[in-house]
Amino acid sequence: MSYSIQIHAFREILDQTGVVEDSERIATYTTDQRQLFTGSTFAVLKPATTKQVAGIVKLAARLGIGIVPQGGNTSYCGGATPDASGRQIIVSLERMDRIREIDPLSMSASVDAGAILKNVQDAAAAAGLLLPLSLGAEGSCRIGGNIGTNAGGLSVVKYGMTRDLLLGIEAVLSDGTVVSDMRKLRKNNTGYDVKQCFVGSEGTLGIITGAVLRLAPLPARRATAWLMLTAGAPLAELLSLVRRQSADLLTTFEFMTARSIALATDAMSNPPSVGAGPGGAVLVELASSSDHLDLDGLMEAILGEAVESGWVDDAYLAQSGSQRATMWEVRETIPEGEKRRNGSVKHDISVPLSAIQRFLNLAGSQVRAYDADLELSVYGHVGDGNLHFNVLVPPDADRLKFTLEIESSLSLQLYDTAASLGGTFSAEHGVGRFKKHLLEKYGDAGRIAAMRRIKTAFDPSDLLNSGAVVSPFEHGSFR
Repeated sequence: MSYSIQIHAFREILDQTGVVEDSERIATYTTDQRQLFTGSTFAVLKPATTKQVAGIVKLAARLGIGIVPQGGNTSYCGGATPDASGRQIIVSLERMDRIREIDPLSMSASVDAGAILKNVQDAAAAAGLLLPLSLGAEGSCRIGGNIGTNAGGLSVVKYGMTRDLLLGIEAVLSDGTVVSDMRKLRKNNTGYDVKQCFVGSEGTLGIITGAVLRLAPLPARRATAWLMLTAGAPLAELLSLVRRQSADLLTTFEFMTARSIALATDAMSNPPSVGAGPGGAVLVELASSSDHLDLDGLMEAILGEAVESGWVDDAYLAQSGSQRATMWEVRETIPEGEKRRNGSVKHDISVPLSAIQRFLNLAGSQVRAYDADLELSVYGHVGDGNLHFNVLVPPDADRLKFTLEIESSLSLQLYDTAASLGGTFSAEHGVGRFKKHLLEKYGDAGRIAAMRRIKTAFDPSDLLNSGAVVSPFEHGSFR
């Protein structure tokens, strides 16, 4: 059957605006966010309802066409990019962007999978509630993708990953069956927790079309501080001190090296005077929904103890909302600063909190031994053991060529070190297409076998996002 006939068949399910076949418009969907790979497709489908998604899946299964679900296309691992065969069709959830309900008493948000994260945050805030999920791409990433990659972000230390915020789900399976479990329940012990199967699945088990998310009270007060660290300051011990003395009101503990801060301030139009100590800097934030707690006083006491410990050279408490915003702008501009300098080879490392300092020391030595001229940008959500250990691309180097070179050599050394410390190669970015070989190399054989059994059970024909994360047993080798 020709592509034109297939497109006509899909248009019967959708409408004229629901099918994109113009090559220039399609090109915006077929390249991954980091522009490392460009796939191919003959059309992009944009359903507006779950019923249309189910119809698309049923027809694709009958025609033998693969499907790549796509939300905001912000994956760092190529998880939303089709392969080069041209036999996979993109199903974009961008038209399914409704916020179905904000329930203040149940403290929940029911949304379409295509809802943009920032829009859901704003809707929750308008009701006096907080959606704790927060990350750099929140203005463009979509809820279905957040679930599919189990997104982390800036507040994991207090609120957990996306899986910890998920109460209910709606999804379409590979045969068109609709799983509808959009309940707001905190307690629901009625068999398998099926919704969690879709968390981290990156579109390989089903197409998420809706979700119910857990909300929290909107913070009424915040205390934000910038800590300049001494050389060798033990991050895990400092985190433990802050967490203990703040009565666990800690929401953010973000580490940044001096180089990362410099990259950010170079990219800012009005950079602040904040800097780093010999050991880097940490952005700390406490938050409470109560008007009765003196968070500034509590933070000042914590900062005094941190300085007395010898781990902090100096510390600054934000005295206004604008000072707080400026501190956050530095942290959030680091990726843009890397990009402006010619980009970076990203390593989304996760290690146990107790091993963070050990990893930094060992990995730093590995980079120097590999090439003493290489520069690093190291920052991340140290409160949950996540480090973005990024190797900067030299200004005069070809970014793609340099990335391939590092990822086939130095990166493996860094991942070996993380694994030896009980860590992993992907903390929050997922596996996608780019890291599938790393899952095979570093994953436990029994766990991979279980994943393949799940994939086989949910999608035996390998219709959904084939080539990403894991393959079903029927398709031979893991790769």
